[in-house]
Amino acid sequence: MIIEDKVMTLREVSEYLKVHPSTIYRQLKRGLIPAFKVGSDWRFNIESIDRWRLGQDRPTLDSKVAWGASAVR
Repeated sequence: MIIEDKVMTLREVSEYLKVHPSTIYRQLKRGLIPAFKVGSDWRFNIESIDRWRLGQDRPTLDSKVAWGASAVR
């Protein structure tokens, strides 16, 4: 993956965020990650992903639930 690319595939964004592709699909289904479709394929703008990711820095109950945490300790 080349970071200078402005658009990433689902596999590239899952590698970039270090999560399984199924996690990205779950986030897409819930409308929780910025993305767009080209035909039937999902694409991700790296700048939008970085802004979204930086907004995830503060752990809250909502973000833990969104990512599938079963319990908040």
